[in-house]
Amino acid sequence: MKEATVREQKMEDGTGPSWGPALKGKPRQLVILCHGLGADGHDLIDLAPYWGRALPDAVFVSPHGPESFDMAPTGRQWFPIGDLDPAHFGAGVRRAAPVLNQFIDAQLKKYDLPPTAYALMGFSQGAMVALFTGLRRPAAPRAILAFSGALVDPEDLAAELKNHAPVLLAHGQADQIVPASYSIDAEQVLQAAGIPVETVFSPKLEHGIDDILLTAGALFLQKAFA
Repeated sequence: MKEATVREQKMEDGTGPSWGPALKGKPRQLVILCHGLGADGHDLIDLAPYWGRALPDAVFVSPHGPESFDMAPTGRQWFPIGDLDPAHFGAGVRRAAPVLNQFIDAQLKKYDLPPTAYALMGFSQGAMVALFTGLRRPAAPRAILAFSGALVDPEDLAAELKNHAPVLLAHGQADQIVPASYSIDAEQVLQAAGIPVETVFSPKLEHGIDDILLTAGALFLQKAFA
């Protein structure tokens, strides 16, 4: 198997690294990785070589968030976080969703892929944006992976839902930044809306991704595109 390399890729709102496919040839799937607050696209692209073993025909793209991080001189964000209460994130997520939608459409066009040949993954703030955006797209993603995130504006989901894409909620039980209870709450809302949802919790993990969650993500993607 030829090892793919990370390369920079221009996008409407900046640049972001991409990786793959692991096998030579035209990509057959697209996986978009949405980073967390204060990071950038490089933060998650290292997931691609591991998940590329499960999806050797996939291209992984990890865009930088559309805004400069407003609490530090470096880093990017999808929206300002204010007081860290997800109940107040609605306006920010709704501002970020069109940016992510445009990026998804542009990447599908770039790689000449069908409208549903993609999956979304996000970590922390990126998980909130991916989950919000993915469930409101007319062309459903094959999967949405929300790591250490939260479901924003859950009370509006039923009225705004456009698809029933399968969702993986992955969280560290020792997370003190975005508590694991947010994924438990999200699971209940998603199940009530008829969305297939799986949850995995890593007992001692804080705000991050470990081998338990990494493996769960690989299996979920592999099943989604099977």
